Amino acid sequence: MEDDEINEILGLRPQFDIPAAARREVERVGIIARAEGGFPVGSLRNQPAALVGAALQASDGPLVSRWGHILLRRALASRLDAPQGMDPVTFAALRARALVNMGEGAVARALVQDIDGSEYDPALASAAFDAYLATGDILGMCPVARLQSDLSDTGEWELLQAICAAYLGETRSAERRLQRAFGTGVAEEIDVRLAQRYAGAAAESARAVNVEWDGVESLSPWRYALARAVGEDLPENLRAESGPSYDISDVLIPATPLLQRVEIADTAASRGVLSSSAMVDLYSQLWASERYDAADKTLAAGLREAYVANGPAQRLAALQSLWGDEMAYGRLVLTAYAAARFPVGEDYAANAAPLIASMLTAGLDRNALRWSEVVSEGSEAWALLALAEPQGGMVDSGDVDNFVDSSNGGRKAAFLVAGLAGLGRLDQDDFADFAERVNVNYERRSAWSDKIDRAGQVGNATLVALLAGLGMQGSDWSMMTPRHLYHIVRALDAAGLSAEARMIAAEAVARG
Repeated sequence: MEDDEINEILGLRPQFDIPAAARREVERVGIIARAEGGFPVGSLRNQPAALVGAALQASDGPLVSRWGHILLRRALASRLDAPQGMDPVTFAALRARALVNMGEGAVARALVQDIDGSEYDPALASAAFDAYLATGDILGMCPVARLQSDLSDTGEWELLQAICAAYLGETRSAERRLQRAFGTGVAEEIDVRLAQRYAGAAAESARAVNVEWDGVESLSPWRYALARAVGEDLPENLRAESGPSYDISDVLIPATPLLQRVEIADTAASRGVLSSSAMVDLYSQLWASERYDAADKTLAAGLREAYVANGPAQRLAALQSLWGDEMAYGRLVLTAYAAARFPVGEDYAANAAPLIASMLTAGLDRNALRWSEVVSEGSEAWALLALAEPQGGMVDSGDVDNFVDSSNGGRKAAFLVAGLAGLGRLDQDDFADFAERVNVNYERRSAWSDKIDRAGQVGNATLVALLAGLGMQGSDWSMMTPRHLYHIVRALDAAGLSAEARMIAAEAVARG
């Protein structure tokens, strides 16, 4: 028997990992205080636990909107009291799980670290484990795994116990556990081999461990995190089939080669995981690195040209080269600050729309509004500015009419109408007329729309943010409806989140 098994039988296992005076309450768990931009602590305290729980449980994947992602992340990471009737640990587990599901492993890890290990339950342990794997921090889970070894009965949990033992100096115990895993079949061979390779680094073992991927049909967070940590190359076929969630992990795991992080950063930026500043930092690291040749630095060189080229024409050419023919949204995020430095002029009015869209990915609305006197009424650039204007009033219905005509009443037009109406910038009669023209029933009600409308009316920004995130679940904008956008923008604006409402509405037109 292992030492911890003997201690458990004899009742010698510690119940707490920190002294009584240093233990923390499980209320107000979070990493962003109100003064730091978080939501009010008690904003969900008197809300129905069933409603909050359902919204969090249903947030099980990415959001279509970058700005919606940023808003939901801020709400989930805020220091909040649990709703009455909901256990605070359960509330923290639901938030951590939602963060992991949307690709925010680093934020989820910080959130679960705000809770003492003795307070963990199986749900919180599961969410925390996935958060640590998503960031490649295998050992981060060890304090909880050692304190409460019975929180999970999965094979990966058993292997984690062995790894933790190895890094605590219990080399023989770790080797026995891992060898025993082969005989019991608690985990597949590839999982055990990776664990052996990782654990062997603790003792600088000379024992070679061959990791064979033959017969492995899929990746898992465990396999992905350990392979990255030990420098094991992933088979191309498995990597290609793994999906965008692993792209996000690659950006977050420091062990990922820099060039690969740059190549897949677009996905993280378009989702909202990476900011424009973080993208520029990543490209700057590549430009400054001596490990890569000029061919690998083509994109970094293009970004540099977008900032420092001799004239506007050359800078615009560099920007357009980065954006590509498909106008990749992640590249618009990358160039936000370069676009903000671009001079306003009639000669470049035809290129105003992507420049403005790029600026708005980083919330640079004041810079974008410099183009107001240049763009044509009814153009896409005008539409973006009409939504982004902080002090915007009622818009001219003729300009909206021109945009609807130019876009043939398509999704961009439907999103523009939804955004303007949600912000209260469209006359009610005009709203009804345009709704008919774009063939959308914006006023159709559902249980979700009733809840988010009511939350907006009473000014509960936190609940609006959770419900807005629920309404924006999906992998791309084809899964977003103009009706949902209308209710989201209207509720956000009513609850005092007008900046987020404007950015989400403008993003919808840019990506629609």
